[in-house]
Amino acid sequence: MTTTASRALPPGKSERQAPPVPPHRPASRVQRLIDALPLLVLEGGLILAWSSGFIGMRFATDHAPVFTVLLWRCLLVAIVLLPWVMRSLRAAPASVLLHHAAIGFLSMALYLACVARAIELGVSAGFAALIADLMPIGTALLATVVYRARLSARVWAGLAIGLVGVLIVGHDVLAAGDAPLWAYALPFVSMLALAIATLWQKRTQHAQALGVLPTLWVQCVISGVAFGAVAAYDGEFMPVFTPGFAAATLWMAVLATLGGYGLYWICLRRSSPTRVASVLYLSPGATVLWAWAMFGEPLSWRIAIGVAISAVGVWLVIRASSDE
Repeated sequence: MTTTASRALPPGKSERQAPPVPPHRPASRVQRLIDALPLLVLEGGLILAWSSGFIGMRFATDHAPVFTVLLWRCLLVAIVLLPWVMRSLRAAPASVLLHHAAIGFLSMALYLACVARAIELGVSAGFAALIADLMPIGTALLATVVYRARLSARVWAGLAIGLVGVLIVGHDVLAAGDAPLWAYALPFVSMLALAIATLWQKRTQHAQALGVLPTLWVQCVISGVAFGAVAAYDGEFMPVFTPGFAAATLWMAVLATLGGYGLYWICLRRSSPTRVASVLYLSPGATVLWAWAMFGEPLSWRIAIGVAISAVGVWLVIRASSDE
């Protein structure tokens, strides 16, 4: 095999001189452990961790302003991760750090800010989760507009079926909240921001340049700056340290950030954006159940049927996209 590879090189070039593509660093013990886990196990954890974020934001509003919790959640994660990621951050080029900062602003700061403000204004956690996690549809539409992708009839059928499911779920969940009508548009902005970040992360050459923990650190820092600006504007930068605030912050930091975002980027590196999006779409059902158990939000057959119909629509989109 060495002889064959050497013949394929230009004259005067040895096998050692061939540039490695892509550059690869030895995996850490944690990374090797993660790589050994089956993808289905990681995806199951992603469903639980991602859905916990919507519940955490709803829980946070009972103890502190939600942007204060988001700010201190990012600060906590950044402080805890810093000793583990400092070496990788020093070795990373500035362009890589800027890339992940931009991804973090879209996928974490803008995504969470819109969802948080919607829930704070009275939008139910189940509805916010359902709309924000319609990312397979958002990704397909974005790919059509930006990358001029041609979608088949099955894809458009899936989009239409998914929309029907959203309308069915919204019939009950919209009635459960007391938010102004414009607040229900915020989860759609969140969905679009995450779809853009996902496609950008997967299609750029810097996507694999940092490990998961350094990536989370950069994203938490840039998001913390954004959340801090909003909290300072609202006059709610410093929290009142109570057991409820501590619990909400730990919930958001451990489950939603390290668990949710960490598993999201890990699954995205090991599979396609459409598969990650399809798994992420399963979290609204878990969020609705959690919201019913913890906050008494309505749970009806109409909601269950709407979620199922939306799932069928997204499944059609994913199957059609994978066949093309």
